[in-house]
Amino acid sequence: MTRAADLAAVLESAESLAIVCHDNPDPDCLASALALEAIALEAGTDEVTITYGGEISHQQNRAFVNMLAIDLSHVSSVAVEDHECIAFVDHTRSGANTEVDVEPAIVIDHHPDDPDDVAFADVRTDYGATATIFVEYLTELEVELTTRLASALLFALHRERLDFVREPTRREYEAALSVYPEADLETLEQLYGSAFSPGTLDAIGRAIATRERRGSSLVASAGKTSETDALPQAADYLLNLEGVDTVLVYGIIDDAIRMSGRSIDPRVHMGETLEDGYGEFGEVGGHHDMGGGRIELGLFADESDDTAALLEFVGGRLTRRFFDALNLESEE
Repeated sequence: MTRAADLAAVLESAESLAIVCHDNPDPDCLASALALEAIALEAGTDEVTITYGGEISHQQNRAFVNMLAIDLSHVSSVAVEDHECIAFVDHTRSGANTEVDVEPAIVIDHHPDDPDDVAFADVRTDYGATATIFVEYLTELEVELTTRLASALLFALHRERLDFVREPTRREYEAALSVYPEADLETLEQLYGSAFSPGTLDAIGRAIATRERRGSSLVASAGKTSETDALPQAADYLLNLEGVDTVLVYGIIDDAIRMSGRSIDPRVHMGETLEDGYGEFGEVGGHHDMGGGRIELGLFADESDDTAALLEFVGGRLTRRFFDALNLESEE
């Protein structure tokens, strides 16, 4: 049997399915969840719930959910463990990239990680997007490709590889071509025109203004913000700076320091770099080209009403540790 047929066989025996997205899901994760939902319904699964942890704060991701009418439930309102079958898409491990602490029966991902022993696992690290895997499943299983699903998959393929310039494989182009005829290009154009919230624009502006560079690496502060997804957006933006190939952006969100890292330097593994620099303080990690983390403020400083002083205190230590983890000596 093929991988697609194996997946269908697992789903045929399940009356209910919970599809768990990783925290703060992006289009690749969400489109993959939609594709798995379509496959499950075709296989005869009676009830399918798509759930996520964290929040969807990136303005483009919010527009993606709203315009494509994706039915999502936060994990806080779903009894995931009561479903007969649980699936993880675009992540592999319970508690690593999701606040859900359950053991899945299905894992489908393209990031390098070893899933626990599950009924069905398909982790293809030589693929550029999880959506690509699902396009292959849909084609082989002859599941109807609706305009909504095709649009979601095409947008996900485009965004996951940053407009096909961040290490796409040939498979991403082939997958995009296969779903393109059924996609609603007008909807995709509107998604790309999604407006920045004022808070996101302010955070990105602060990151640009506070950037500190050492060699081809850069650290910047987005300040105190409520816009979680402003950090990766700022990191992506700063990666366009001439001569820069590695970026870390941090900010204070609620009662924690949040970080987002990006790198196009093949010598840098961003996930390992963050673990080396901050692993003893909080939850950090990621992949070769991107990573992130969270450190509770109490581990760095006493509570303070002076945000500027707190940022100065935290920023100096974060910056030094990041450059140390990259083995970059001070330029002073």
